[in-house]
Amino acid sequence: MIYAFLAKGFEEVEAIATIDVIRRAELEVCTVGVGSKLVCGSHNIPVFCDLEESEVSIDDNVDGIILPGGMPGTLNLEKNKTVNDFIEYAVNNNKLIAAICAAPSILGHKGLLNGKEATCFPGFESELAGAKISDKYVVTDGNIITARGMGSAIEFGLAVSEYFCGKDEADRLKNTLQCPQ
Repeated sequence: MIYAFLAKGFEEVEAIATIDVIRRAELEVCTVGVGSKLVCGSHNIPVFCDLEESEVSIDDNVDGIILPGGMPGTLNLEKNKTVNDFIEYAVNNNKLIAAICAAPSILGHKGLLNGKEATCFPGFESELAGAKISDKYVVTDGNIITARGMGSAIEFGLAVSEYFCGKDEADRLKNTLQCPQ
């Protein structure tokens, strides 16, 4: 199971487009509301999540986590104990950690990007402590995927899909989505 954490002020397109693409790849994704099942995004769009954070637990079923950006969503994710516990589990068990927009800053603050290639929303580069900053829109380095922002959400979802399903399946999915080459 891939857990996508949504906190008040998350960037709606980064979350929903990414989840949509991953589900089209027939991967299991569970949306987790931080603080409530009903979470309002940074553009006042309410989203009803599959579970509230109090309903999730860490077990062998965790394949990865997704951290959408947005403000103050990123800050709300970073200060949440459940989110931090899942990040720690992912790190300790070599599970996928995917963060987009401002959310890679959470990984930078934890020292998880040391020596890794990473990207983020322009202006947050100084928050990616130790990272090799990339000018790409989406970067995969080991079990960490980072992306710049809303405009790269489809590509971000495809990168997560490729991580689990392989390049051929991600390319097939990309063709069905009518993405530009």
